[in-house]
Amino acid sequence: MLNQGLGSWIHKRRIKSRERVAIVDRDVSLSYAELAVRIDRLANALADRGVTKGSRVAYLGNNHPAFLETLFACGSIGAIFVPLNTRLAPRELNYALNDSGSVVLIAPASLETQATASLPGSPVGHTLVVSDVPGEGSEYESALLAASPARQDVEVVQDDPAIILYTSGTTGQPKGAVLTHGNLTWNSINVLVDYDVTSSSIALMIAPMFHAASLGMGALPTLLKGGTLVLQDRFEPAAVLAAIEKHSITTLSGVPTTFQLLAEHPAWPTTDISSLRMITCGGSAVPLRVLEAYEKRGLGFSGGYGLTETAPGATSLQAEHSREKIGSAGLPHFFTDIKIAGPTGQPLSQGEVGEILISGPNVIHEYWQRPEASAEAFAEDSWFRSGDLGYTDEDGFLFISDRLKDMIISGGENIYPAEVEQAIMELNSVASVAVIGIPDPKWGEVPRAVVVAGEGMAVSESEVIEHLNGRLARYKIPKTVRIVEELPRTASGKIRKADLRKSFGD
Repeated sequence: MLNQGLGSWIHKRRIKSRERVAIVDRDVSLSYAELAVRIDRLANALADRGVTKGSRVAYLGNNHPAFLETLFACGSIGAIFVPLNTRLAPRELNYALNDSGSVVLIAPASLETQATASLPGSPVGHTLVVSDVPGEGSEYESALLAASPARQDVEVVQDDPAIILYTSGTTGQPKGAVLTHGNLTWNSINVLVDYDVTSSSIALMIAPMFHAASLGMGALPTLLKGGTLVLQDRFEPAAVLAAIEKHSITTLSGVPTTFQLLAEHPAWPTTDISSLRMITCGGSAVPLRVLEAYEKRGLGFSGGYGLTETAPGATSLQAEHSREKIGSAGLPHFFTDIKIAGPTGQPLSQGEVGEILISGPNVIHEYWQRPEASAEAFAEDSWFRSGDLGYTDEDGFLFISDRLKDMIISGGENIYPAEVEQAIMELNSVASVAVIGIPDPKWGEVPRAVVVAGEGMAVSESEVIEHLNGRLARYKIPKTVRIVEELPRTASGKIRKADLRKSFGD
């Protein structure tokens, strides 16, 4: 077999696990054999539309079988999959389409308006609309039916790019992290070694797979092992609890808000969750009250730390350590290493806070067409610079101390203040602005803008928020705006965000 990448996975599962259920989407189930046929047909449909090895194919949509079919079809012919965040505004989507050079865009009917608005000036030559209801006819289904079911075996090696995932940049422009077939394969192996994933695993996918965590820590390892994915296109506590009981879910992943809302739902005490074997929480540490709510039901949390650039796992915290090492991100994954470095790159001792550096076969080599950013992302000894600060304890467990890049995590979504600040500065009435994260009981934290009006001008909270509507994804838009006379600055003119947090971070 020439294809040594992700494009071979489902074909091999068709041989080893032919009748086993691979995907459940509402009332429709696909066996590995059925899924493989659909992937082969889509690969040929893409090839018929001019997609070749190295071409980029974008997908805009929430969890749906077509998302995975497109990923593996791209892998089959050596094309590069570009999953897009459905919460992005058309202007942001247009940037990603242009930057990646995507020639095909696949999207569900419910997002067709958003997809169409993102196309002007982009290199997209073909679009395929997917039905939101499984089994219904659509442009996408017609393309599959018209295509050959013959399997293509294109030469793909582990170092070939598989996915471009866009991450918000600290300078305001998103960067495309290029994840190779090897990055995704080794990350999946790390998950299989460090977590309880088996061929009988039934994973409920509630977090969107266009995020590295859901795809890399949930979907791909489960399919590699021959388990089953149950897809939900959005998080609704009642639907999640019902699905756990209906499908005997064994694996559930989410962010702290996810698990808090489940535990607070009226159906929580009466739902049969006895099938659950592993629950994993990412994004931030599990609050004690949430931890206790699950412990009362006999469940402990696994956790970990990672980034899009590490495909995404860097460390894992096993459930048996969730109490003993509360607040920790765990130990390095089996085939991944971390170290803590000081300002000059020197290794620091246990307990000393420094930048977290990561190395391993799951770490990216580059950002898409960004040689300078790629070079800056690595220390001189080729360790990836996470931009996060942390320390290790006497047992080697990692603790995250702060965010070197001032990143805000809101409900599991990463928000970079520079991107929001740049958009606000488009207003003529704004002289300067700083965006900080403030605590929020539901989302963990949300952005707040602190704004200085231009001389002789006035600016209001509603004006700022209205300006951002349609320009940025809604989760990036500050929930509140404070108008001030001036921002605290250093002697060199840099804004003192620590001072702002003290004054406005309530």
